[in-house]
Amino acid sequence: MSDESLPQDVLPDALPEYAERVLEVAELIPPGRVMTYGDVAEWLEEGGPRQVGRVMALYGGAVPWWRVVRSDGVLLPGHELRALGHYRDEGTPLKTASRAAEGHLPRLDMKRARWDGGERAEGHT
Repeated sequence: MSDESLPQDVLPDALPEYAERVLEVAELIPPGRVMTYGDVAEWLEEGGPRQVGRVMALYGGAVPWWRVVRSDGVLLPGHELRALGHYRDEGTPLKTASRAAEGHLPRLDMKRARWDGGERAEGHT
């Protein structure tokens, strides 16, 4: 699925079916855990990281968007401080930033924070 294949003929208030599915997965991720854009696409067995990222950029504001992340653990550019607040509130594992890191912002500790969908992955549609 490419970015262009998201339906263009839907009503302005209607959410494309793929977007609904991506947002449903975002809502399943427990506090303190994350999934990458690629993890979400793999879990859905549809699309790819870019398509999931596009959905999150366009429609993700109403769900815990900070739980769908880049695979390298870098905080979402432009939203770093808001995301960091959520991560700290939820106890999401972080790696301390080195002094050389731009802005000294931590990264997500992907080995500890990554969620694989657990048992819920069995019943997804």
